[in-house]
Amino acid sequence: MRTSELENLKVAIVGGGYGGAVAAVALSRLGATVSVYEQAAAIRQVGAGIGLRPPTIELFRELDIFDAIAAVSTPSDYFEILTATGEVIQREEWPKMHDYAQVNKTRFIHRGDFIDTLLALLPEGMVHLDHRLTEIEDSGSSATLTFAGGATVTADLVIGADGIRSTVRNQLFSDNQPVFAGAHAYRAVIDSVDTDGLDVDDNLRLYMNERGTMVYFLPLRHRDQVSFDITALSADDSWAPEVTTDELVALLDGFDERLVNITRNLDLDTVTSRAVFDIDPVDRWHSDCVTLLGDSAHAMLHHQGQGANQAIQDAGGLADALREADSVAEALALYQSTRKPVTDTLQRLSRESWDAESVSTAFPEKSSIT
Repeated sequence: MRTSELENLKVAIVGGGYGGAVAAVALSRLGATVSVYEQAAAIRQVGAGIGLRPPTIELFRELDIFDAIAAVSTPSDYFEILTATGEVIQREEWPKMHDYAQVNKTRFIHRGDFIDTLLALLPEGMVHLDHRLTEIEDSGSSATLTFAGGATVTADLVIGADGIRSTVRNQLFSDNQPVFAGAHAYRAVIDSVDTDGLDVDDNLRLYMNERGTMVYFLPLRHRDQVSFDITALSADDSWAPEVTTDELVALLDGFDERLVNITRNLDLDTVTSRAVFDIDPVDRWHSDCVTLLGDSAHAMLHHQGQGANQAIQDAGGLADALREADSVAEALALYQSTRKPVTDTLQRLSRESWDAESVSTAFPEKSSIT
């Protein structure tokens, strides 16, 4: 699209998470008038650590926000998969780390720090909190959003970045509902001094046993903390299951005693407990003026660590498509045709999870995605 067309483009983004916030940065850089509508009444420091992969870091360099992200993140060289007692099964460098003009290491960051950093890059007044979408009406060349309380907004382009239970997706594109993966994830951020000496470097470690229990140990050295995640099989599909310390400790029977001690000493008030869900692939993400982005389009399980990265890559891909195409409608078709094959593959691979007895690579996507 011509620069003048982009500068006259009014964009409404539903959702202020990873993908929505990066899309706001990227489309603002194109000159569009962007507004972000977030249903939360306040942005809070919630969640745990995530890994920003090398292609994501390269996008941040292109958007000139790398320095801001680097200031609140920890660089990592490799991912290591181990048995429950600590014997190394696989250790591999992060894919694509050396594919760019500068080395792009994967960077570990706390979700709250990431969102805070991104939102701080946006002009004051661009983000509108306490806006819960109740209805979207697609008129062809524009779409109108209605929020709880009755406020309405009309935009030339609406981006549904509103997560796994997306209102935009369910009203316009698909009735795909979250699919329970038969597992729970329990996450906490702990101080490095409380890790019994396991926090030895800046690299991600995954410990696993033959019963399907996995412990992710992700350093946040810039914070002197570690993101600690226990994922275990469960038949309970309640969205936020309750758990006791004894139950968590029992899940780690046979694991390295240091991991057991960390678990025993967790403050349950700081532990995020959730059942694990994704969605089946969505056939169509877009109309002529509305599109999906991130989890609303392709929520995936966390085993490959790709959910946040793909939401961010969606934002970059959408900005590229708007630059290249002659209209919003053409851009949205190009965006889906470019991004959907990648995310379909990663959704499938993420469902395959890990098997302690047959791990051949730390990065199964390497053989499927260039």
